[in-house]
Amino acid sequence: MFVIGIVFACLAALGYGLSSVLRALGARRAAVTARDAGGAPMTTAAGGPSLGSTAATLRDPAFLMGTGLVVLGFGGGAIAARFLPLFLSQTIVSANLIVTALLGTAVLGIRLHTRDWIAIIAVIASLCMLGFSSTHHPTQGSDSFSFHWALFAATVALSAAAVLVVYKLGARGSLIGGAAAGLLFGVIAIAVRILRGVDPFDPVTLLTDPAAWTIAIAGAIGFYVQTVALQLGAVNGVTAVLVVGETAAPGIIGVLFLGDKAEPGLGWLAIVGFIGAVIGAIAVAYYGSAEADHFGEAPPTEGGWRRRPKQHTDSAHAGPTS
Repeated sequence: MFVIGIVFACLAALGYGLSSVLRALGARRAAVTARDAGGAPMTTAAGGPSLGSTAATLRDPAFLMGTGLVVLGFGGGAIAARFLPLFLSQTIVSANLIVTALLGTAVLGIRLHTRDWIAIIAVIASLCMLGFSSTHHPTQGSDSFSFHWALFAATVALSAAAVLVVYKLGARGSLIGGAAAGLLFGVIAIAVRILRGVDPFDPVTLLTDPAAWTIAIAGAIGFYVQTVALQLGAVNGVTAVLVVGETAAPGIIGVLFLGDKAEPGLGWLAIVGFIGAVIGAIAVAYYGSAEADHFGEAPPTEGGWRRRPKQHTDSAHAGPTS
């Protein structure tokens, strides 16, 4: 079962990584098509994406292909969450960050500098520390039915807040939206882990479990919020904060409530890995937090550990020249 969990977690990482890049490509192509056709504005007065822009993005072939790969990621992650401790399964799934970064250079023309590679490698290395320090067998822990309801209520509140933030804050909310999507994807792993009526299979028990409703809501809203965040922000930045949310939250919940634990004597490694993952992902998000360059007008990003000058960012926002 351990090997099966590892294989499906790897499939989930591949599926999610491919999905992020293809959906970002879909958002770019929809924006370019709308501009060239002189259609409706792609953003609202608040700076958030218009409903028309989101609908156009959802119809793009690349986006639809990316959506299909989300299903692969979800299925692989769900199986891994049943067979592995949460902070091991989610650690492997979070490797989609490196898949996104590598594919982004080829598909989206994103230029990665030494600082970006250092930050990305730091995230992956830290998440590997978390995985290495975990036990290889999941336990159920104190899974009371009240925990199912609490998880459902928290998911509803988080979903409402996430949708509100990405539309009210506009481009400034892209990273918050990515983090919220990550938390919602993390919630799915938690809910799958505690879902009743799976083994042995009992459809009535399964459908009446609040954890099942949690999976449906978190999956739908997480997908939507990530889509909006990819419209507003750079794919690497959005994916980086998403990775932290989908890894850290389930890992902490698993340890506190579901009986997951580190291998004896390796608790310190788990702590170092957690801190390193957060710091590394913040660095990736910080250096990749520019607005999405849908029209290819932004100047090349600069290397070094200082962010590019403000005038470069401003020029990226300028409208198309005649």
